[in-house]
Amino acid sequence: MSEPDLIPCQRQLFDLPGEVAYLNCAYMSPLLKHAAAAGRAAIDRKLRPWQLTPADFFTESETARSRFADLLGTSVEGIAIVPAASYGIAVAARNLAIGPDQRILVIADQFPSNVYPWRVLAGQTGAEVVAASDAGHPSLSAAVLARLDERVRIVALPHCRWTDGALLDLPAIADRCREVGAALVLDVTQSLGALPLDLDRVRPDFLVAAGYKWLLGPYSVGYLYVAPEHRDGRPLEENWIGRHGSEDFSRLIDYQDGYQPGARRFDVGERANFGLLPASIAGLEQLLAWGVPAIARTLLATTRTIAARASALGLEPTPEARRAPHFLGVRFPRGLPPGLLTRLADRHVHVSVRGDSMRVTPHVYNHEGDVDRLFEALGRVL
Repeated sequence: MSEPDLIPCQRQLFDLPGEVAYLNCAYMSPLLKHAAAAGRAAIDRKLRPWQLTPADFFTESETARSRFADLLGTSVEGIAIVPAASYGIAVAARNLAIGPDQRILVIADQFPSNVYPWRVLAGQTGAEVVAASDAGHPSLSAAVLARLDERVRIVALPHCRWTDGALLDLPAIADRCREVGAALVLDVTQSLGALPLDLDRVRPDFLVAAGYKWLLGPYSVGYLYVAPEHRDGRPLEENWIGRHGSEDFSRLIDYQDGYQPGARRFDVGERANFGLLPASIAGLEQLLAWGVPAIARTLLATTRTIAARASALGLEPTPEARRAPHFLGVRFPRGLPPGLLTRLADRHVHVSVRGDSMRVTPHVYNHEGDVDRLFEALGRVL
């Protein structure tokens, strides 16, 4: 891989002190400096609300919808603005049919927000939630495919597992879903923006991403993709802005049965989030400028270096062939050292522990010095 294929370190765009090795984007990304500035300016508008016009309730939300659609490679008509991944999963659960003795398939150790709604739906309908485990299988994808039979009506998955970055072969899983007639629901919070996704190839029924991780945005802004066949479904809430003609504030009491076009009916009620949307837009625009394939190549080079150095210490990184390029889980043969995170943080190194893995998730603001600092700190812990 030649250097021109990689994005040079972008630390200057972030407020990261020189002594801090922040290798924890899967926990929460830092905001870009210019995204934070946009957010501060947006908050300041609330000081003078008379300067906010009815058009402002629509302009920025449509810009955010458009930028996310560009990142995903689809039309704005398929995008809803949501406050959390759990909101988007709840929309999917509300609009997918399942009956007694049918199954909802997840993976073992899946993030809770993509498990709890399915447990509730199963309890309401007599269906069953089953979890595919990669134990005894050559890959996590093989485990999913082994459980994906005609009894499964809904498959709810990530693109990579949040604990260790184990990658799922979404095209193969999507093909099998179509063979057995199962709906596919994706939570790509831990991948979109850093891992390419061919939407036209996978064709999920619903796809959601929270914005505060790999989308470089603020907390409480996320996005939901809804496939065309579900865009006339039932929203979670019946708010004013999702209805036909809501742009005309003078006629809001002329109550409308019709909705705004496309997936807009699924928007959260206060989608015109004046304080946060500008920061979210800035993050999306920066990702588009870098390009997701280039981000993935750059982060693979970093995680590859970290994996090699971890192996040299006798640790067990997730094999490259089985993980996402931006994501690395590292296991300790004798178990996690006591107080690992605190001891690393004391040396200004920030990672996560999820399950039995140390989760290391860099971004383009990291450089070789951060990796050196990680292993210097690990050397003192081991």
